[in-house]
Amino acid sequence: MYSVDRTGKLDEHVRERLLAPNFWHLATVGPDGAPQVSPMWVDLEGDHVMVNTAIGRVKEENLRRNPGVSLSHHDPDNPYDRVEIRGRVVRFVEGEAAERSMDRLTRKYIGEDRYPWLLPGERRVMLLIEPVKVRRVVGVEPFRPGVLEGEMGE
Repeated sequence: MYSVDRTGKLDEHVRERLLAPNFWHLATVGPDGAPQVSPMWVDLEGDHVMVNTAIGRVKEENLRRNPGVSLSHHDPDNPYDRVEIRGRVVRFVEGEAAERSMDRLTRKYIGEDRYPWLLPGERRVMLLIEPVKVRRVVGVEPFRPGVLEGEMGE
């Protein structure tokens, strides 16, 4: 199975994965062009994917400079069933709203009311990601049209 939505629409299956306490990998691009990947807690905020991090983290600095992002997840029961969401951060929300969103993620992922690992002086930021392209692959991903023919000399 292979599906792509280039409108960024999250179908019901992808929404269910985002609403469940699954870990997703968030990829950003550093100032030198190198990728940076972090496992993340995620949730939905309307039609946006929501993640939360601390101000001053590498991913936060990367995304303020270049808001392009990729999130990926594979089904723990079938690692050949995977989803990728490409998008861009459209809002950085700081202050009380960011703290509340971190507590919401904490309840979802570890069942506690408050985020237990907050460091003194740490400030949270909620990132809202607008999906642009959503892919789901189960099994082996097909080649793009024309790729194999070109390699075979046709």
